[in-house]
Amino acid sequence: MKFAVIALLALSVSAPALAAGQLPRSVVPILYDIQVRPDAKAMTFSGTETVTIDVKQATRTIQLNAADLNITSATFDGRPATVKADAAAQLLTVTLPAAASVGRHSLAFAWTGKINRSASGLFAIDYANADGSSSRMLATQFEAPDARRFAPMWDEPAFKAKFRLSAVAPGAQLAFSNMPATAITKQADGTQLYKFGETPLMSSYLLFLGMGDMERKTLMAGKTEIGIISRKGVVDQGDYALAAAKDLLAYYNDYFGQPYPLPKMDMIAGPGSSQFFGAMENWGAIFYFENELLFDPKRATESAKQRIYTVVAHEMAHQWFGDLVTMAWWDDLWLNEGFASWMEGKSSGVLVPAWKSEAAAVSGEREGAMGIDATSATHPIIRKVETVDQIGEAFDGITYSKGQAVIGMLESTLGPDVFRKGIRSYMAKYKYGNTVTEQLWAELSAAAAKPVAEIAHDFTLQGGVPLVTMTGATCNGGVTTATLTQGRFGLDAASKTPQTWHVPLVVGNLGGAQTATIVTGAAPSQVTIRGCGTVVLNRGKGSYTRVMYDDAGHAAIVRDYARLDLADRLGTLGDDFALAAGGYQDLSRYFAVMDKVGPDADPLEWSSVAGALGRITGLYDDTPLEAPLRARSVAILGPVLARIGFEAKPGESPLTSNLRETLVGRLGTNGDTGVADRARRYVAALATDPTAIPPAIRQPILSTYAVNATPAEWDALLALAKAEKSPVAKNRFVTLLGVARDSATAGRALALLKTDTISAPQKAGLLRAVAGAHPDLAFDWAVANRELVESFLEASTRSGYIVGLGAGSNDPAMPGKISAFADKYLPASSRGGVTRSLSTIAVRKAAADQLRPAVTKWVAR
Repeated sequence: MKFAVIALLALSVSAPALAAGQLPRSVVPILYDIQVRPDAKAMTFSGTETVTIDVKQATRTIQLNAADLNITSATFDGRPATVKADAAAQLLTVTLPAAASVGRHSLAFAWTGKINRSASGLFAIDYANADGSSSRMLATQFEAPDARRFAPMWDEPAFKAKFRLSAVAPGAQLAFSNMPATAITKQADGTQLYKFGETPLMSSYLLFLGMGDMERKTLMAGKTEIGIISRKGVVDQGDYALAAAKDLLAYYNDYFGQPYPLPKMDMIAGPGSSQFFGAMENWGAIFYFENELLFDPKRATESAKQRIYTVVAHEMAHQWFGDLVTMAWWDDLWLNEGFASWMEGKSSGVLVPAWKSEAAAVSGEREGAMGIDATSATHPIIRKVETVDQIGEAFDGITYSKGQAVIGMLESTLGPDVFRKGIRSYMAKYKYGNTVTEQLWAELSAAAAKPVAEIAHDFTLQGGVPLVTMTGATCNGGVTTATLTQGRFGLDAASKTPQTWHVPLVVGNLGGAQTATIVTGAAPSQVTIRGCGTVVLNRGKGSYTRVMYDDAGHAAIVRDYARLDLADRLGTLGDDFALAAGGYQDLSRYFAVMDKVGPDADPLEWSSVAGALGRITGLYDDTPLEAPLRARSVAILGPVLARIGFEAKPGESPLTSNLRETLVGRLGTNGDTGVADRARRYVAALATDPTAIPPAIRQPILSTYAVNATPAEWDALLALAKAEKSPVAKNRFVTLLGVARDSATAGRALALLKTDTISAPQKAGLLRAVAGAHPDLAFDWAVANRELVESFLEASTRSGYIVGLGAGSNDPAMPGKISAFADKYLPASSRGGVTRSLSTIAVRKAAADQLRPAVTKWVAR
């Protein structure tokens, strides 16, 4: 009862004004009692539920959500009621026999539904066992608006309720949900009825059910049972994730100041794939696709191992940010995803310092966020969401990576201890409830004893990337004075519209003092630092901003590059490349800094250089510059690989192993004959030994082989895909079938999409892979076969998937083709993907034109 009151208060106090399509607040659910009986063979299920509701205002009709459900009966307080479904709006309107009085009532339904073949609602994952026999696992995926495909629900995050779930499973199978099973009863027909414990108050999208020929392995972490659930025979591959989760749980319990509230936390490995997500934070029953959770030391690279850890860290962080405290509506999705993304790096940095997570984020997530944010396709972190398609579009790099960067900036500005104090207060105050972003700012402001919103609003309520420029620095009497101006960094005309922020910035002298300031407005301002020496802007790269130096300042940075801290070296590489692409400075500045990356530089620096060389080369595919750029890249990166070698060395840094993967992949893509020949020898050996490729280089070796495949070699790759028993390896082989550089071979990959050789999720992955090298071919094929393509897509991706295939095109006709497709098939409210694709094409063309003179000069020297 206490928890119900908390949820209802949050609903009425915290929720923003209702968006179009949101349900009325006059009736709210308190407790769902749901029982389902899946028929995995027929791909259907039936269900019944009784929902205890609280009627806040007398009414004759009740609205809730339902999609793809056939309602066979409905009662209100035991009396028949009539229902009307609006399939387009995914609404169910229940007309009562008489007006419902204010207070508690019961609403009951019976229905049938379908089991989907892709990850939406209740879905099936088909896979082969080690002995070649077939198995089918069932699981649910409800985020964002798909719990309504499982049962009639108030399927919005603000309608928190408790859930009692029961499910009928085949007698030999394991069933699992958010809470432990309280009873498992054998039925007369040989099935088992699982009854699961009542959940805490939570949003509908966090409910989970799974069943199949699975096994479970557990360990205790304090009072919490942590489990791995997998297909039979591979559960021990979850040991790495189990150990990571145990360490992470202790860290999170302390950091958030609220102990994990459920008795168990299962991590479920699904042997499939999705075009939309890799893992989902269902409370107490976190779902992962296998490659994101299970570690196979005979096949997995170091980067794959690192990714497993960070994905586990991300999803576990959601158990607090998202599950315990949930955004009131999808406008504030970043409260879930931005924080989980930031926390995966924060926790990894503390628990696995060898990964240098904070520095890696500078050249990784920060650059990814700014790459989107500096275009016309940007949007505020807090965005207006009204339609189902817009909910799906909200799961993008702005929400995740910019959200992560802004949170990191606020922690850097306030200090780690003050920031954590505010987060702990936020968790304690709003647990089991719903919030909007302003409530977070209030708690951080209280902890810091100063306003936070002034800075935070600038970075969350408007899109775009700040640019702080040093226009002069002088040193007199042992004090350096630097003049700073602020503008907006953009990669296209639309993103260069004048705009300002309150930019927190640390400015320092290299090896000396530093000072914190806030750059405001467009007028020049001055900052003073004790001591003299090279001035470093945004020291530590804690602030979400690009920085640019005048000629003297940049020359000093180049001269003293090796003395910069790692984060500043990585940030300088990223800023200088982006500033050249945006037309703010010549690319020669980037090359001058790149030349300072020496043989013994940190692996993260060489990874950054390799990425930049790849981006430059990609700008000039199918032009006279392509071949010399590939050759120049090989000449630069080949010696780096020669130094670290193809084979992993005992005791080497995990970042060195990651760099090896990057170099092998980049050199193989660029046609390095030594790497390509080695890839052919390794892949030939797979015919007799499935683990012939050393795990440290398995993925880039396979990619090299696939990119350079001849027709006969593509046939060999197809044979490997068909013969592979591991679902993870099979998915990887299928994707590789689409990356061949040869267009005729890519056409053979497209032909597979019209067969039953591969599954629906695999088809989506294969078509996207073809688009990576042949965007025009993939887009045209998808348009010509639109109905087939949409049949294997998840509902949440349909508005952006086909238009996204053309985003890599350099054909001047492609923008018109994308727009024509959108005009014919996509409503105006579902064109976020169209905007991103058109912006990507335009920005790439502008960068190619901008950089061509400098690139031409560079490859000729």
